[in-house]
Amino acid sequence: MSVSGSRLGAMLAILAAAVLLGGCASRVQNRAPVEDRVSAPGRLEPVVAEPVVPLVKQLPGFENAGKPGYYTVKPGDMLIRIAVDHGQSPKDVARWSNIDNPNRIEIGQVLRVAPPVSTSSTAGVVTRPVTAGTVTPVTAAPLPPAAGSADKPVAAASAAITAASAPVAASSSIASDDEIKWIWPTQGAVLAGFDEAKNKGLDIGGSAGDPVLAAADGRVVYVGAGLRGYGNLIILKHNNMYLTAYAHNQTLLIKEDQSVRQGQKIAEMGSSDADRVKLHFEVRRQGKPVDPAKYLPPR
Repeated sequence: MSVSGSRLGAMLAILAAAVLLGGCASRVQNRAPVEDRVSAPGRLEPVVAEPVVPLVKQLPGFENAGKPGYYTVKPGDMLIRIAVDHGQSPKDVARWSNIDNPNRIEIGQVLRVAPPVSTSSTAGVVTRPVTAGTVTPVTAAPLPPAAGSADKPVAAASAAITAASAPVAASSSIASDDEIKWIWPTQGAVLAGFDEAKNKGLDIGGSAGDPVLAAADGRVVYVGAGLRGYGNLIILKHNNMYLTAYAHNQTLLIKEDQSVRQGQKIAEMGSSDADRVKLHFEVRRQGKPVDPAKYLPPR
């Protein structure tokens, strides 16, 4: 090989090496960068958010659920029905449960259906009206004199005993428990008797406009047509034990919170929310329907 050929070969070898090195460098430069995710100081790592748990709405009175004297509202409930089923006035249940609108109660809401217990020293003591002349005066034994006043009577204690033993006039129309003498609320014939499952009272016939009478002394706790199936309805509370209900009237003659006397005309018979003219009459003992025929005098 000539010198020119030798030089040409060397140049070609150098050129080939240069091309080879250039390709390697190009491959190294085009390689994707590697990111260090292990322990870069000051690096903010992505935070996975915890699932958001929706807040559960706590309905009024939830803390009293299941306690005696409380009731949890169920689908289809109405305040008036809850009150009557527990032997209470709808207004009282609304007041005890801090309800401003009796027509708006919520499923799951807890209502107080028993009177609040007094925290005073007389809590648990039930007072009943006493008719004048039925109390026998009791002579109190003398109290021992206080130290230093042996010759002076205890005037305050004596006066209190005298006042307590004096006859008390009946100032309330609410009778004592189980001491009611009932009368028939109207004079018609009985159309349907008591059936705990189908008819929670007596259906008594008559003509439109016939008088409906209070079966006993009491206080009006409801007047209106808010209870489905009863039409124009009156509910009387007679004591802590008994309520009476008078349904399907055409005319209501009394108002809520009014005191009524036994035999007083409170309504006129009608056919509101009924298939004929009649009076539906119920007696409820502690809210539970009982057979009125067992309480009314025989005819």
